[in-house]
Amino acid sequence: MYRILIADDEGIMLESLKNIISSNYGNECEIHTAKTGRVVVEEAEKYPPDICFMDIQMPGLSGIQAIREIQKFNRSVVFVIITAYDKFNYAKEAVNLGVMEFLTKPVNKKVILEICSKAMEKVDSTRQKRSDDLRIREKLETVVPMIESGYINNILLQDDFQTYQDNYRELLDIREEYGYMIVAEFGDSTENGVLTNAVGASVKANKFYSTFREIAQGFFECLVGPIMGNRIVLLVPHRNSRESYEERVEVVTRTRNMVHKLESRIDSKFRCGIGRVKEMGSTMKESFKEAMIALRESTSHVIHIEDVPAAQKYDGEYPRDLERRYEKRVMDKDVAGALSCAEEFIRWMEKQPGVDLEDMRIKILELVMGVEKKAFFAGTVKYAISCRRNYIHEIQEYTDIEGMKKWFLGKTSEICSNMEIAREKEAVSIIEKAKSYIRDNYKKDISLDEVSREVDISPYYFSKLFKQETGGNFIEYLTEVRLRNARELLKDSGLSIKEICAESGYSDPNYFSRIFKKYEGVTPSEFRERLR
Repeated sequence: MYRILIADDEGIMLESLKNIISSNYGNECEIHTAKTGRVVVEEAEKYPPDICFMDIQMPGLSGIQAIREIQKFNRSVVFVIITAYDKFNYAKEAVNLGVMEFLTKPVNKKVILEICSKAMEKVDSTRQKRSDDLRIREKLETVVPMIESGYINNILLQDDFQTYQDNYRELLDIREEYGYMIVAEFGDSTENGVLTNAVGASVKANKFYSTFREIAQGFFECLVGPIMGNRIVLLVPHRNSRESYEERVEVVTRTRNMVHKLESRIDSKFRCGIGRVKEMGSTMKESFKEAMIALRESTSHVIHIEDVPAAQKYDGEYPRDLERRYEKRVMDKDVAGALSCAEEFIRWMEKQPGVDLEDMRIKILELVMGVEKKAFFAGTVKYAISCRRNYIHEIQEYTDIEGMKKWFLGKTSEICSNMEIAREKEAVSIIEKAKSYIRDNYKKDISLDEVSREVDISPYYFSKLFKQETGGNFIEYLTEVRLRNARELLKDSGLSIKEICAESGYSDPNYFSRIFKKYEGVTPSEFRERLR
């Protein structure tokens, strides 16, 4: 069914157009008419048309003005202008407004029907596109939860996090630079602040997950993670780097209301822990840890980490951010940055009342051994149980702050250097293995993905590492190996150009010839001729 609106101040023209369309399309069309610009706009609001035949010169609003008004509330109408005035300016304005056709009276029946058919095809195309868009949106509704779960898993597992973070944020349209995590825990009942039957609850969670997701996103503009045992993690984007007291109270209140709604709709009991606001990045995992601490250290249904009793926090203003910064600089092998953080830590300890040399020794050992452990688990340094046997003896030899500072800075620099050496050795080993694989398989249709899989690293990281270590990219090296082989065969074999093409890893002789000429300046045939 097509709804058609005809606007013309001439009654004869109106009836003529109406009869032509009705007699040819019958019940396929619902036709409305108007004789003035004002009436055509009102009719278009009451009965939104698919197609509109519009005269330019009408009482009141002109046809051009009426089109502008209609397009304010309906951009999908297909407009056809029919006018007795053959004026260039009108045609120009009509084009600017997206009018499909501009016809000059008189117009015969054949032309009217051709234009009708063309307009109907355009309407059908628009409807099909709208239907396709809705179908895509429906599919996205099933995909988005998987992407959200993937992003939260990526944060918690720190699995090649930086590589994919921007992709996830773009897919999920996350504009905020900060956020916090809420961990929702569920079970059959609560006993002394502990939820019972965690295993059974996790099985039930598969049935109520969609309901949980709907309720959670009704209270927060958040991402909902996967079911992890008897827990589900929420990531709530936040505009600012810190949360004001009022905002914290609001978050706790909203979380309480969410828990009440969950328990009214789902046959389970719920508790929620809330972490602090963190930067959207690798530090977001800290918010998850804080939410878990809040759950462990309290029996409340809802607890914010800031509301955990003071006795369970660090004593005094401990520089958590400085410690994290120190660890990050070391893990990034940023020697200057790590040493700067280490010196800042020494200065902070010096200012603390009641802190003596023994306290400082212990803290320095803790920091050094902490980053060594991180480096070991990251696979960037080797470790043996006996490798730290001299640490206590070494640091105890220093009886002043300057001596301990020297030891701390020396160890920090040493760890960074060891990590860089290990990284370089690993990179060289990976690239040599990749080159060897390429040399052995260049005759096949090998790809970057295939070689990445062979050396067991992601294609993104392999591509970056290959360029960094060799100065060229994967394709350039593969081409170099293939052309080196082609040159040798052109010199010393009796094979045809087509056979040499296949022996060099190319399936298309024309493409082989173009590549050869690009790098050698001559075609394979010309290269062979020169050698004779």
